[in-house]
Amino acid sequence: MAIILGLESSCDETAAAIVRSDRTILAHALAGQEDHHRAFGGVVPEIAARAHAELMAPLVQAALADAGMTLQDMDAIAATAGPGLIGGVMVGLVTAKALAMAADKPLIAVNHLEGHALSPRLVDADLAFPYLLLLVSGGHCQLLRVNGVGDYNRLATTIDDAVGEAFDKTAKILGLGFPGGPAVERAAANGNASAVPLPRPLKGADEPHFSFAGLKSAVLRAHETGKYRVEDIAASFQQAVVECLLDRLRYSVDRINPLPALVVAGGVAANGAIRAMLADFAAARGMRFVAPPLWLCTDNGAMIAWAGAERFAAGLTDGLDFVARPRWPLDPDAPAARGAGVKA
Repeated sequence: MAIILGLESSCDETAAAIVRSDRTILAHALAGQEDHHRAFGGVVPEIAARAHAELMAPLVQAALADAGMTLQDMDAIAATAGPGLIGGVMVGLVTAKALAMAADKPLIAVNHLEGHALSPRLVDADLAFPYLLLLVSGGHCQLLRVNGVGDYNRLATTIDDAVGEAFDKTAKILGLGFPGGPAVERAAANGNASAVPLPRPLKGADEPHFSFAGLKSAVLRAHETGKYRVEDIAASFQQAVVECLLDRLRYSVDRINPLPALVVAGGVAANGAIRAMLADFAAARGMRFVAPPLWLCTDNGAMIAWAGAERFAAGLTDGLDFVARPRWPLDPDAPAARGAGVKA
């Protein structure tokens, strides 16, 4: 069985994990950066990169110590090579290159989105290809057919903001703190989801894509009126997001051949209301619903190590000259969506 060391540094979590190809997580070390960015209400790329540079080596040492292993026990070194904040991505990838060179081990450059896409298979051995994936995170909102390792068909993407970005901006508008997703969900639990009239962008549209910029702007306008409780705005926003995701998901599923499983991944997959909606949708369509545990939804090293294990098993390794990428679509052949540009 292969043993893979995985490094993650694409945004504001620094992580190192050791995973065996039989799905055993031998070690996982993670350090968040919320305290570094809270005063700014969002992630500051330069601050994030500096924190990654300070934290990565100690986390690698901690993961190896927890597993009772050395670099020589690894079969390969995997790291996020994009997409993400390029300074942070470079820290993790350069660290992985140095470790791979020092230990004479193969390097595996992992697409961060593939880490999310394959993460449910780390905890569910019965999840076989192909499956339908809703990838919802701070930087992405996509619906994909996952055919296999490195083989994806993008069915839909956001034409403007990602759903996680809309959560973060809503939290900032409402003064709920950072990180925004959990803060909005907590506030929504004490609010009336019908209290604030908010739009459902692209609901009913004859196209597959998502849009959240207008919803975010509507939250700002509602808050500025002073007519609504913060909790009611949060609840109404969350309900609007759920309805938008459901409508867009229904549009695409109605137009493709049936798939056995609906999978959700990415940081926003930790939201309880979204999970409940997806579980109900899958049950109504006769699909298995698979969602990773909450800790595996947010950025972490285990998903990168597991993606590395899957790629290693497929004979996919990379040279030490692999270049970090700020943008890296899972389906480079997907047609450009209006408004999305390189974000697609």
